[in-house]
Parts: sequence; structure tokens; C-alpha cells
Amino acid sequence: MSGTKVLEFFPAGGPHGSWPAEECAAQRRAQGQPATVVMDLDRDAFLVVALDHEGRTEAA
Repeated sequence: MSGTKVLEFFPAGGPHGSWPAEECAAQRRAQGQPATVVMDLDRDAFLVVALDHEGRTEAA
């Protein structure tokens, strides 16, 4: 995902039932900023990334 604009970074392995990356992406979408969550397996983390107007990850 090189060139992807990462908005937030959340380590995997949070408390059971906690979804901070999903909550963050939902808040950004509610504010009008298209965002989604992806898993970075190399860093074992969830990333909130920007989407362009066509739903693709946005280049930085």
C-alpha cells in the first residue's frame, strides 16, 4: 500500500470487543472524510486510510 495516506494507526490486539480503528473511520466518515480500515500485517496494526471519491485508497 505504498503511497496510501494513513490517517490513524492502531496496534492490533486491543481489548476483546474494542474496535478503535473502525470507530475512528466511522467518525471521519460522519465528518465527510471518506475513510476505511485496512490491516497492516507487517506491523500487526490496523490503519485508517483515506479514500478518494471513487472509493480507492488515496495516494499521499
